[in-house]
Amino acid sequence: MAYEDMPKPEPKEVDEKNWMVLQQMMERAVLKGEPYQDERCDNCLYYLDTTSSISYCWHQQIRILVGGAWWCQWWEPIED
Repeated sequence: MAYEDMPKPEPKEVDEKNWMVLQQMMERAVLKGEPYQDERCDNCLYYLDTTSSISYCWHQQIRILVGGAWWCQWWEPIED
């Protein structure tokens, strides 16, 4: 099948459900796509791989992939 003949992708019901769940999580988490002063996900205790620009946040209220420059209200400094 040629690329031109492939059907146009459409979101499925599961995609819409996932979006609704993630939207509610973002509202609860005050999850922002930009840092708050010097507080960023990639310098937060809960950011799993601080060498990556996208990593897993393991805070019990979020537990999703986040960008290193993002921020949420549960930010905590990395312990020494």
